[in-house]
Amino acid sequence: MALSSLRSSGFSSSSSVSERLTAEEEKMMARRIRRAEQIAREAIAGIPAADDILMRRPDRAERTRAGAVDRLEEAVKAVSRAARKDAELRDDSRTAVAAWREAEDLRWRLAMSGRRIAHGEARKLAGPFMDEEDLVQEGYIGLLRAAKRFDPDRGIRFSTYARWWVRAQMTRAIDHTGRPVRLPGCAVEQTRNLRKAMKRFESIGVEYTTADLAMEVGIDKERAELLLSQGNTISLEQPVDDGPRPRPLDRFLSDDDAVQPDVDAINSQELVRMEEAFLSLLTDRQRFVLTRRYGLDDGEFRTLSEVGKEMGLSRERVRQIEREALNRLRENSAIRSGIA
Repeated sequence: MALSSLRSSGFSSSSSVSERLTAEEEKMMARRIRRAEQIAREAIAGIPAADDILMRRPDRAERTRAGAVDRLEEAVKAVSRAARKDAELRDDSRTAVAAWREAEDLRWRLAMSGRRIAHGEARKLAGPFMDEEDLVQEGYIGLLRAAKRFDPDRGIRFSTYARWWVRAQMTRAIDHTGRPVRLPGCAVEQTRNLRKAMKRFESIGVEYTTADLAMEVGIDKERAELLLSQGNTISLEQPVDDGPRPRPLDRFLSDDDAVQPDVDAINSQELVRMEEAFLSLLTDRQRFVLTRRYGLDDGEFRTLSEVGKEMGLSRERVRQIEREALNRLRENSAIRSGIA
């Protein structure tokens, strides 16, 4: 179940923790889930819409109990849609949907019996990348995944089994949040195993190479080097030894041609002031001279002679009009002084 489903169910870490189940109660609930799923499966057996889903060859990633449960849910929904058009399927569809809902309710209750695990692990792992509240929500997802996969016949308690899924879900979320570049789940796990192998070698005082770490984890050396390099982050304020005076790294990465936000904002304000001054202070002739001289409309500068030809005036007269216009703008306190 997705995190949005958790929240839509009115569930939060501030709610009171559900009662813990005994080992026998966990087994009984898990078996009731299996029975409900079996009832749903039998109700839709032989229906083409369901058989197409249940009998198809699963991908490698789906060859698990969780994959089978997902396919059963998909099949129940497919039969429910088909029953809207075929009245003969409605009884079987009602039976399957009712059994599936019972299984989902029991699975939810089983998962939430381990809420204390999510709260406990969240307190241990909370840090700068994720706070306790968000980690608890991730823990609930881990509990639901554990409930979908739990097999009561293996002789292990659900609370013990679920703890691994809760912690795995939380650490994966932390790794994704704390990295500049998000890595696939398998890469995160392999990176974590490489770090653990490094700690083991260091704890016993044995020198090691990347090849040793790769062999320990079961991957090739090139992949180990790539995964370990992903964790190396460098501060932009870290000094770089380049020449007699070390400079921070951001000095080498800055783009001098890029528009600076503060400069762009100042220029925009100045243009607004200039436009207002043009309209309120200058005559039509003065506006025309400055616009053509400095290319304010098309970005093309023109000489005094060129402007004079357009206006039918001498070069000297255009210069006088330009000077008068600029003097008016300089004297106006609404815009910056020093226009030339």
